[in-house]
Amino acid sequence: MTRLLLLGGTSEASQLAQRLAQDAIGAIFSYAGRTRAPASQPLPMRIGGFGGINGLAEYIRTKHISHVIDATHPFAAQISHNAIAACAQTNTPLLSYQRAPWQAGPDDAWCHVPDINAALAALPEPPARIFLAIGKQQLGVFARKPQHHYLVRLVDPPTTPLPLSNAQIVIARGPFTQPEDTALMRTHEITHIIAKNSGGAGAKAKLLAARTLGLPVIMVDRPDMAARDIRDSVEGVMDWLADHDVAPPSGALRGV
Repeated sequence: MTRLLLLGGTSEASQLAQRLAQDAIGAIFSYAGRTRAPASQPLPMRIGGFGGINGLAEYIRTKHISHVIDATHPFAAQISHNAIAACAQTNTPLLSYQRAPWQAGPDDAWCHVPDINAALAALPEPPARIFLAIGKQQLGVFARKPQHHYLVRLVDPPTTPLPLSNAQIVIARGPFTQPEDTALMRTHEITHIIAKNSGGAGAKAKLLAARTLGLPVIMVDRPDMAARDIRDSVEGVMDWLADHDVAPPSGALRGV
């Protein structure tokens, strides 16, 4: 029996879930649980971690998972590493469904850095106004340069104070538009942008706004990952599944 485990949390994962449901292919949609109100999916859902590599491997075995599709955020490196290892341990086919990274155009002023610490080092020493488009997990790194004013955009209001003494929070859920982000940066007099190269259309508006305003972007490159099959479209994923003889299940999934 086909039983896919779809590691989700991105818009691409939601699009794939719609297609799997439409084609009646049995799958479980897994959320990490980092947002308070994850979007509902047309598939059975589970929310929360697996307990590392061994926990994920045990889940694959006990739930009789036949294939794993990793459609998590390109910077969710830990779960992707765990998926690679757990699938190798259980001999389970694994596919990464990953949006293509952004590419700078001739009118962009990007500085590529390998990680968040390098992004911090790339900031100027004189006080500046920084748009931190990096999520909430690594904000504490920037406390080491308290002279700057930081604008932080989050999906959910924080439950504890930010680790930054000079910061302003904007609560908003994308996708965003270029006019909206241009207005945001003008209103907050942003001078620099730090972004992770997550790719996709939903978060690209800040880069288009930076181009319009002539702002420098410090672009954090994606983490290195072990070699694995990668597709960048729903059709590519469906072709991969067809190559692996995936067929709809005979009955509904239970006990996710």
